Amino acid sequence: MLPLLKALADPVRLEVALALADGERCVCELTDQLNLAQSKLSFHLKVMRQAGLLEAREQGRWVYYRLRPEALEALGVWLGQLASS
Repeated sequence: MLPLLKALADPVRLEVALALADGERCVCELTDQLNLAQSKLSFHLKVMRQAGLLEAREQGRWVYYRLRPEALEALGVWLGQLASS
């Protein structure tokens, strides 16, 4: 869980996760919505992918990102176990 928690601990990455809560988004949409430079956003997306929080797919010249439901479910289970301890 540590990689997931570290990925979500940064305020920018938490904003990215919230932006992706409604589903898959293109990098271009995220840069506009979050008002971030593409280079800064790319860094945060890379960290989130390495943590296992995101999946990406390429379509043409754009990359689309979405939250990995398995990662969110694992995080929820872990938090539930923590709460019941």
